[in-house]
Amino acid sequence: MGYKFLRLASTSFRNGNVPIGIRHYSSAHDADLVVIGSGPGGYVAAIKAAQMGLKTISVEKDPTLGGTCLNVGCIPSKALLHNSHLYHMAKHDFKHRGIEVGNISFNFEAMMKYKENAVKALTGGIGMLFNKNKVKLVRGHGSIVAPNKVEVKGEKGVETINTKNIIIATGSVVTPFPGVTFDEKQIVSSTGALSLPKMPKKMLVIGAGVIGLELGSVYQRLGADVTAIEFLENIGGVGIDGEVSKTLHKIMSKQGMKFKLGTKVMGIKKDGSTVKVDVEAAKGGNKETLDCDVVLISIGRRPFVEGLGLDKVGIALDDRGRVPVNNKFQTTVPGIYAIGDVIHGPMLAHKAEDEGIVCVEGIKGMPVHFNYDAIPSVIYTSPEVGWVGKTEEDLKKEGKAYKVGKFPFLANSRAKTNGEPDGFVKVLADKATDVILGTHIIGPGGGELINEAVLAQEYGAAAEDVARVCHAHPTCAEALREANMAAYIGKPINF
Repeated sequence: MGYKFLRLASTSFRNGNVPIGIRHYSSAHDADLVVIGSGPGGYVAAIKAAQMGLKTISVEKDPTLGGTCLNVGCIPSKALLHNSHLYHMAKHDFKHRGIEVGNISFNFEAMMKYKENAVKALTGGIGMLFNKNKVKLVRGHGSIVAPNKVEVKGEKGVETINTKNIIIATGSVVTPFPGVTFDEKQIVSSTGALSLPKMPKKMLVIGAGVIGLELGSVYQRLGADVTAIEFLENIGGVGIDGEVSKTLHKIMSKQGMKFKLGTKVMGIKKDGSTVKVDVEAAKGGNKETLDCDVVLISIGRRPFVEGLGLDKVGIALDDRGRVPVNNKFQTTVPGIYAIGDVIHGPMLAHKAEDEGIVCVEGIKGMPVHFNYDAIPSVIYTSPEVGWVGKTEEDLKKEGKAYKVGKFPFLANSRAKTNGEPDGFVKVLADKATDVILGTHIIGPGGGELINEAVLAQEYGAAAEDVARVCHAHPTCAEALREANMAAYIGKPINF
């Protein structure tokens, strides 16, 4: 199990056996550790380091703490997703439940204000945690000028910090679309889509991955005509199980979102208040021009390493612009580490957080363990999608003998009672040993349910282990148990 590390250095380096050598410091240090970046990985690493007795400094270039996740990513998008879902239910679903509320409308400006307040509360909370744990914050753009020295250019000029260790946690930025400039009003990235000044009537979403589906569903629920354009023949992005992807496509189409799969974008241009997007079939032919009020470009993210000075200390990036590290998160330069979106692995906030904790523990001489096969992924649409481990496509490609256990939410008493019967749980287990290889959920609370599967997989559980654990009734979690039962013994109880 685990991640196959980047092959930019020797085997001994990747195994963490590179000789560190003797490094000398003056008697007075500004810090034991400097963490560049205060996103989920950076701020968690800084707090953990301070809790473990290291004199820690966090360097942040932006006005607020929390990085992309808290400011223009995970948190604001979830606020809009939740509130747009409540509105959609009130408008289209309440009457079927015997709830009469009269005419339903929404205040777009107030909805955006709610989102901003949620962000403000959480970013401010990081500052309080820094104070509580005695993490010093230095504002400005951090650059590594030597293996034990960081320069920070900020409003106070240039500040030099001498340090024993450095963690790079600068995160990622939106991948640009060739030849197109974001104005964040009509041609927007995820950042602009989270702060539109008014509701669009018609929106095109380029990229039907996690970000595109989530933000597209927000505006579709609020009444916009939304079409997602995807180069691939499936939705959901990298890592999603094929069967889950097809089910999600079917459900979201039924909800009103439109899709153009197997389609590539040839050009984007503004024409007054309209944006025109030229597309054609990915395999050639069928050219057409689509128009909209707003086009959201969500084709992925790339590591943010500009201005870090990596070349000055001899750190070379890989072919995807990432910082190579070994299994202790050490770069090729002793004393400099990297975590989160700037290194290998999925660009997920929780992955960065855990890497930050483990990296600091390694700096303190503790054992380093990180299982990349047990990182959950979630798409916060309705229904939610959650998965961990291998997909069926992965296992077929590997030639692995496996068995499948499935259970539909239509047969789960809580989901059916709540009027949320769409979706299923699918468990993939080793055919010979019954060890769980992957779990895939599309259905109510999928983002919460997947964490039980993550725990099981982290500790090497078999499908039988989960199947024999008593689950409260009636809960949606029973569907996970039944799917494991189906994988273990071949049959669930309630389907």
